[in-house]
Amino acid sequence: MAASSTEKATTTEISTSTSTPDVIDVTVHPLVLLSAADHYHRVARGTRKRAVGVLLGTVSRGQVDATNSFAVPFEEDSKNPAVFYLDHN
Repeated sequence: MAASSTEKATTTEISTSTSTPDVIDVTVHPLVLLSAADHYHRVARGTRKRAVGVLLGTVSRGQVDATNSFAVPFEEDSKNPAVFYLDHN
């Protein structure tokens, strides 16, 4: 079926600018800090392994507010530490 000539194509403009707004203040809630430290101690303490996780929160008018976090389980390639695999089991 052909489109009628009255239909308009819509486009979405996506910003590709690498500039970011200035961050004035960063607040990390105590539970977030405790969770990150706990994950590091369980996974990577005393080794050269990395601990990976995600911070969740909000950014508004130059203020970053990290309110939650969670660990991301993964394994590194023993031959090349730049390669890692997410543990999705």
